Amino acid sequence: MKLTANSRYFDRELSWLFFNSRVLQEARNASVPLMERVRFLSISASNLDEFYMVRVAGLRTQVLAGMETPGVSGYTPVRQLQKIAKRARKIKSEQDRCWRSLKKLLHKQNVTVSTVAELSEEKRAVLDDIYATSILPLLSPIAVDPAHPFPFIPNLGFGMALSLKRRGNDEPLSALIPIPSHVPRFVCLSDSRKGADYVMIEDVLAHYAPALFPDFDLLDCGEFRVTRDSDIAIDEEAEDLVRHFEFLLKKRRRGRVIRLEVAHDLSPELKDFLIESFECWDEAVMESETIIGMTDLSQIISSRDPSLLFPPFTARFPERIREHDGNCFNAIAAKDILVHHPYEEFDVVVQFLEQAAFDPDVVAIKQTLYRTSDNSPIVKALIAAAERGIAVTALVELKARFDEETNLRWARDLERAGAHVVYGFIDYKTHAKVSLVLRKEAAGLRAYTHLGTGNYHVANAKIYTDLALFTADPVMGSDVGKLFNYVTSYSRPRDLEKLSIAPLSLRETLVSRIDTEIANAKAGVPAAIWIKLNALVDTDMIDKLYEASNAGVQIDLVVRGICCLRPGVEGMSENIRVKSIVGRFLEHSRIMCFGHGGLLPNADALIYFSSADWMPRNLNRRVETLIPVDDPTVRRQIMNQIMTANLNDTTNSWDLQASGQYLRRKVEAEDAFSAHHYFMKNPSLSGRGRALEYSAPQDLSQTKPAPIKKSAKKDASNADAKTDNA
Repeated sequence: MKLTANSRYFDRELSWLFFNSRVLQEARNASVPLMERVRFLSISASNLDEFYMVRVAGLRTQVLAGMETPGVSGYTPVRQLQKIAKRARKIKSEQDRCWRSLKKLLHKQNVTVSTVAELSEEKRAVLDDIYATSILPLLSPIAVDPAHPFPFIPNLGFGMALSLKRRGNDEPLSALIPIPSHVPRFVCLSDSRKGADYVMIEDVLAHYAPALFPDFDLLDCGEFRVTRDSDIAIDEEAEDLVRHFEFLLKKRRRGRVIRLEVAHDLSPELKDFLIESFECWDEAVMESETIIGMTDLSQIISSRDPSLLFPPFTARFPERIREHDGNCFNAIAAKDILVHHPYEEFDVVVQFLEQAAFDPDVVAIKQTLYRTSDNSPIVKALIAAAERGIAVTALVELKARFDEETNLRWARDLERAGAHVVYGFIDYKTHAKVSLVLRKEAAGLRAYTHLGTGNYHVANAKIYTDLALFTADPVMGSDVGKLFNYVTSYSRPRDLEKLSIAPLSLRETLVSRIDTEIANAKAGVPAAIWIKLNALVDTDMIDKLYEASNAGVQIDLVVRGICCLRPGVEGMSENIRVKSIVGRFLEHSRIMCFGHGGLLPNADALIYFSSADWMPRNLNRRVETLIPVDDPTVRRQIMNQIMTANLNDTTNSWDLQASGQYLRRKVEAEDAFSAHHYFMKNPSLSGRGRALEYSAPQDLSQTKPAPIKKSAKKDASNADAKTDNA
């Protein structure tokens, strides 16, 4: 492949869209249970919503500011928007085709989504009653004329546009029926173990609209949905960050419309009326042949028939803690424990902090909170600790996108309880996931530390794959204490012995480890790198991997989402293989393994896990952690189990080609291997304890990642990838 200077890197935005296409393909995967396929379709739509709210909105801002500088992929903001629009339309068309197929399959399972015209008289009567009692009272039909200005429609707001004519008068009138968020998108007419019947709210409103405007003839009507700019620009001079964020959140709700979705059969006149009213002449207008706002499909997912869902899975609780009568501190003091979520319960993290909150020997708790749930047991434990007089320091990140309001509420609750609440740096997000508990013991004050790759979010921990290390290592405890001092007092940590922190030293540590592999390869010593990330965007790190490849280092990357690195190119990246895993659980852990002079897996390898992806924002503008792994059992767990299983996965794997295409692995059924299934069935090494010593999990350490096999048959989701990446 002949490369230009700019084709060293794939475009960030298009790479994300290709990831969303892989998510969408799970909705078309016949091996996935039907209701889960509906869920994947809903997720792909929700992902696209956020992409427009943030990424497309940012590009539009650049265009409005007159920016014409090409990015690393060689595309100007205008060209990026053009390519995004082309790819997004293809995704939307694929979503429409997918919904038509799923709708038929749902019908065979007695789950129907009908129009009002298709209903029987009996069900029409049920709908009449639901409309009169539960929908009509919430509606506010609005005529739009000089006396009735166009109303504000919030972000992701949904409604009906109508064209009317007063009887006896030829003057047309435009009107709207905004749909309140409390009105369900899918109106349920019946729901039992035998099945369910739904009607979509837009069909309901179209049917009853004439009664809302009895003096008018209805000429045309159709649904619409708006996506607004939801990015937040931080004022670095803001004196009161909390009040500033409250102002910004209100401003976000009124952000400019960045995308307008309309029904494909909406008349040109009504479409023009909406475009002019929302002032989105130059923005994306996306037509749908089926339904808009497919994220709402999650409303029809039901557990009435378990066969239509993934088989139930119960996460394990670390047996090693049970052996210590449930005492987390005794178990951690005895040996480091690595918890692998969601295969092991997040309750162990909750239990750790709840025990700390009520332990008379605990004198201080320090905690970062980036994202957490609405009814967070973590925050409740911190509040209980503060009320009991324990010195609680909570670092609440107000800049956690779309969780700002939740975090503001928790910050106030913690302050009322007596906790010391800080908000980190104005110009850096604190993305590290760390807990530090200081406990008085016979030998003096002892630090117990929890370091993770995932947020302190109970719901996410059930579907995100993450790592969390519990350790009583005094060196690590000291380093973590310096990290908290850094974010609470701007005091740069000195003499860190184990922990690397972004934006201070994390990048430098990674570069140093890659340089060691380069030196080993040049000296004829075995050299290898295994890395697992959510996103690989930073061009300096990509160039360093290219350098390692050229030196002869074998590099295997598992990158779930965005990957701007172009693998398999002679003279640049022929020793780099990249795969993406998309399946039942969302891959979220970040792991880095360096051969350090041996073949992987190897007892001498350098092993790390991190809160940071390899993106400029993570390495340069966020507080992140890179945690070295020293305990022998934890090392074996990460290398011999987690990384080896991920690299050998075939069931959920897509291989990235030099052309930009992602090809799904094609293997015979007897050779199929799912990392997700493996982790669900096999207990982890560090947490299994004596009770499971005779049922050790399969040792994968002697296996090697399968080489990428070129496939002449391209997957449907990637048929256009080469064109879009050209």
